[in-house]
Amino acid sequence: MWLACEPLDMRAGTESALARVVKVFGEARPHHAYLFSNRRANRMKVLVHDGIGVWLAARRLNSGRFVRPSDGSTLSLTHSQLKALVLGLPWQRIGEAGVIKVV
Repeated sequence: MWLACEPLDMRAGTESALARVVKVFGEARPHHAYLFSNRRANRMKVLVHDGIGVWLAARRLNSGRFVRPSDGSTLSLTHSQLKALVLGLPWQRIGEAGVIKVV
């Protein structure tokens, strides 16, 4: 399961990101990734708890923006949606949301 969180100051390091995860979710679960973006949505950080420790990675788009919930809410993403999000693709259309039911 992959979870998205509210905007984070991109200067934040591993400890600050981990503290935000614990504050929002109550815990950082093993084998989960927690995503953060800046307010302009052109930078993203991911905090991963791999069961042994945590690591923090960053991604910056040269153009365009990451698409995130406009209300700042927290949501769950599938693995395929996360891959699309990291590539800057429309992740909301991956999986069931992209199914065509009427022709």
